[in-house]
Amino acid sequence: MSRLFDLSGKVALVTGSSRGIGRAIVEEFARAGAKVVISSRKLDACEKVRDGLLAEGHDAIAMPAHAGAKEELAALVEKTVSHYGRLDICVANAAVNPFYGSLTDTPDEAFDKTMTTNVKAVWWLAQLAKPHLVASREGNFIVISSIAAIRGTSVLGVYGISKAAETALVRNLAVEWGPEGVCVNAIAPGLVKTDFARTLWENEAARKKREAETPLRRLGEPVDIAGAALFLASRAGRFVTGQVLVADGGVTIGGSG
Repeated sequence: MSRLFDLSGKVALVTGSSRGIGRAIVEEFARAGAKVVISSRKLDACEKVRDGLLAEGHDAIAMPAHAGAKEELAALVEKTVSHYGRLDICVANAAVNPFYGSLTDTPDEAFDKTMTTNVKAVWWLAQLAKPHLVASREGNFIVISSIAAIRGTSVLGVYGISKAAETALVRNLAVEWGPEGVCVNAIAPGLVKTDFARTLWENEAARKKREAETPLRRLGEPVDIAGAALFLASRAGRFVTGQVLVADGGVTIGGSG
């Protein structure tokens, strides 16, 4: 392995990492040498991922946490540091989208839940992780955003607003934390085949249309986003901060068939 992508000796915490993009990220981080903390709301799901990584010979622990609850995030960071003695990489991947449909029709409750979990809780996690990322001297904070942050949508309006707010958070944290050696970036995936996005890709007609409009002519796989995260978390990405790395097969640059 090139030293540029070697995470040996690093400790990485990934929220929402029992499935989908988060799981792919935590698995690839572990395979690159990092000690990893797997977290989502359900302990059994986290333990399943942990056990798979332990079987491969990697160092991993599992801990449940509600990504929208500040006290649970605090406990998650505390356990990470108490168990491993440090925290070098923190990935805010967990997100919610409780309403699929028109922005005009979105209930207040869905708006509030989306903004709390996808924006405010990411800010909480950043605050909790910062002292440890600074102590690392090569700390990384990575947010999994979405191309919904940079283009309009008729069915994911509030979700897109929350993801756009995340990118603003990333830029401001990068400015504030840069002098202390911490890189802060976001990844904006296009449509990836995960359970979270199932509504968008299970419809065959909609899927074929998206594939035809994507220059690479396919949907994303979780490992595609994990590769981008590995770049940003490793020595290879140490001069990149405050950026939104779009990983969407080219759909946002046009080229429809």
